[in-house]
Amino acid sequence: MATLQEVMAQLEAAGTAQNRKVYTRHGAAEPMFGVSYKELGRIGKPLRTDHDLAAKLWESGNHDALVLALRVADASAMTKTLARRWLRDVDNYVLAEGLGGLLSQSPVARDLSDDWRDSPSEWPASVGWFIVTCTAEQADVWSAPELRDLVGQIEAEITDRPNRVRHEMNGALIAIALRDGNLRRSVVAAAERIGPVQVDHGQTGCKTPDIAPYVERTLAHRATMAARQADKAKARSKR
Repeated sequence: MATLQEVMAQLEAAGTAQNRKVYTRHGAAEPMFGVSYKELGRIGKPLRTDHDLAAKLWESGNHDALVLALRVADASAMTKTLARRWLRDVDNYVLAEGLGGLLSQSPVARDLSDDWRDSPSEWPASVGWFIVTCTAEQADVWSAPELRDLVGQIEAEITDRPNRVRHEMNGALIAIALRDGNLRRSVVAAAERIGPVQVDHGQTGCKTPDIAPYVERTLAHRATMAARQADKAKARSKR
């Protein structure tokens, strides 16, 4: 198994000044090496799931190490206590969505989303809503009436929530719309009343998507992929 020192040395060797500039524009702060996502994938792949290493990487405080920690951590081992401890170090949207994505696979996903969505602070609320985005289509996590209530809450609050929370609420609406046709109609109607969601993405090319067109594109893509899979299955059955 790789040691913390070995992995940190790999991260340092893979970092570049240009990536550090780019990541700074996305809110990341020093210390960081500036490791590309391609290189993070290369370094992380042989590590597989290593929760002990993930904890050590997180404790390092280095941005690249934190991102890698979220990739190799064991979601099933994430407790509320550990999640809250890691949340204290989240200071940008990359880490917020990374932590939210990890926790969405954990046994405490729903509890943490419930605990954090209404926080007045940007990052806890962002993580809470991103968990919704990751889990909205899971019937064992959310009932349709619960999601409909969230649509109403988002419509009522989104304009006044902190910057990045607005982006994550917007994403949650998209995910809820993909759950089923009834919820989709509720989301589209709410989106029309909300209008364009204003989010400051700073000096980046990132954008907050318009809900209805994004949902339609996603549904069309899913239909295309399903048709391809059906064609492949049909071809295999004829062999």
